[in-house]
Amino acid sequence: MGFEKKDLDLVLVPSGLLIMFGYHLFLLYRYLHQPHTTVMGFENHSKRFWVQANMQVEKRDFGTCLAVISANISAATFLSTVSLTLSSLIGAWISNTTNNFFQSDLVYGDTRPTTISIKYICLLICFLLAFSCFVQSARHFVHANYLISTPSPSIPPKSVELAVIRGGDFWSVGLRALYFALNLLLWFFGPIPMFVCSIVMVLFLHYLDSNTAPLIEHEFDGRQVVKKVEHRVSEMAMATRHTVTSELDRA
Repeated sequence: MGFEKKDLDLVLVPSGLLIMFGYHLFLLYRYLHQPHTTVMGFENHSKRFWVQANMQVEKRDFGTCLAVISANISAATFLSTVSLTLSSLIGAWISNTTNNFFQSDLVYGDTRPTTISIKYICLLICFLLAFSCFVQSARHFVHANYLISTPSPSIPPKSVELAVIRGGDFWSVGLRALYFALNLLLWFFGPIPMFVCSIVMVLFLHYLDSNTAPLIEHEFDGRQVVKKVEHRVSEMAMATRHTVTSELDRA
């Protein structure tokens, strides 16, 4: 029994997925242990400074900060809508049993109905995962928006940093799910395009994810801190004076 074209799916498809998963495990290791070598770690460093710097300004000057958060919420909401729409289209395509476009002889690979169903399910899982991640990203950005706009100086900057960074992490995972979906989409045209796409995408992502620039050492403006402290002291002095005046009037 010789090697048939349907056997290519058993070799090239797992190999392509192994390349993709292997690269992302390597990226995760670098992100956790050497974050400065990845673009995500470099961006998180800048986000921490951005949060700390914005937490020092007056509450009435938060317009630009809230606009940035709102832009991230809009982008995450848009991509989650796109992912859910594509998931619905795939579900409708699966239910259409009369469609045999990808079962033609033009596809060099396994075109059995069982394999076609596996392709649809894998693609559907990727889009649903992307939808879930983008929704979580929007949720964390909304939480950061509430924390930043809270009219109280007792909000710790670490809580805002955590919300913003988690929102960015879920955003990155959602994008990775879309990258996997693009890879699996080419599987419908055969295992060879899918395997080639895996190699090209890993090389492309390695170029995008690598960071060679040194971390920027940000310096805080001490004048903003002094100004904020003076403003708080003035508010407390006025409140104390108002309280003493009220007590004297009652006496």
